[in-house]
Amino acid sequence: MAFILSLLFSLFHPFYVSVIDVNHNAKDKNVEISVRIFVDDFETTLKQNFKRNIDLHKSANDVQVNKLINNYVESKLQIVIDGRPQAMHYLGFEVQKESVWIFLEINNINHLKKINFNCNLLYDFQDKQMNIFNVKANGVEKNYKLDHPKSSLEFVF
Repeated sequence: MAFILSLLFSLFHPFYVSVIDVNHNAKDKNVEISVRIFVDDFETTLKQNFKRNIDLHKSANDVQVNKLINNYVESKLQIVIDGRPQAMHYLGFEVQKESVWIFLEINNINHLKKINFNCNLLYDFQDKQMNIFNVKANGVEKNYKLDHPKSSLEFVF
């Protein structure tokens, strides 16, 4: 019975969330970033922004779709490390069941003491959107939930 109530609740009160995992890899001197978003939410957002129907299940090798994803993420997620704005390098995406994983990295980061994010991923899709951050650096993991309309946060290590 609890499962049925939970299912009915989720149908009438959708949950809009993305998860951003950030890991400072000190050995390789880079910051690894993965963004997990529900496929249908992301396809709708891309359609709204770029006026193009996109089926992410069929587009992993589509150069134009990868450019659109990179452009969207770049415009909605900015990172500053130790006071210096960083350029993210888009590596690609992968669809796993109902989620799309987007992979990025920032190179040449020897040390990470402070990281700032400006993030409004999918805020243009849903005003109930939340973005959950999981950040690892210097052997410490920190987490934060960023709710619409708040878009900035800082982690100090």
